[in-house]
Amino acid sequence: MPDIDLDFPDRDAALSLIKHVPASRHDGEVKKHNTGVYCHDIPSDPLTGLANIEYEEAEARGYFKIDFLNVSAYKGVRDESHIKQLLGREPIWQLMYEKDVCDQLFHVNGYHQLLAELQPKNILELAMVLALLRPGKKHLLPTCKELGFDSIKNEIWTKTDEYYFKKSHAVSYAHVIVLQLNLICEEINHASV
Repeated sequence: MPDIDLDFPDRDAALSLIKHVPASRHDGEVKKHNTGVYCHDIPSDPLTGLANIEYEEAEARGYFKIDFLNVSAYKGVRDESHIKQLLGREPIWQLMYEKDVCDQLFHVNGYHQLLAELQPKNILELAMVLALLRPGKKHLLPTCKELGFDSIKNEIWTKTDEYYFKKSHAVSYAHVIVLQLNLICEEINHASV
């Protein structure tokens, strides 16, 4: 089954426009899945409105969950051409190594020291940093620190039993971070004019 995540500045506004059933997870009790919804018919509980089938079992039965994610990084983006403009600009990579800037960035806030130590200089290296933050790949961190990104490139994207980032997710999120970093720079430039 494909794993589809859709990013929105306001997921509730997007969900208000479509008929959907929130996915459920069963951790001793039935709970609402944090982000997953079904946009097609699935058996649901009339009292809670949640899918009756836990999301992992639902997938095995052929139901298709989509994760609608709140990504506040998109606040300030005017339109699609603005996104292209922001992504087309080489970021000032060193800015993300600064605590006050790093703490505003999606998925890496709080990791300015690690970013300063590893110094990613392109999207793929930033994606590798995101993967290194997950339990399934943390063991590669000392190697990366000592030998650089090339030393882990063959192992960083291999599947593990522990939580890890797929390359497609990590690269997508790295693009969002670059977009957000360039948006911060744009806002600073406009404020100083």
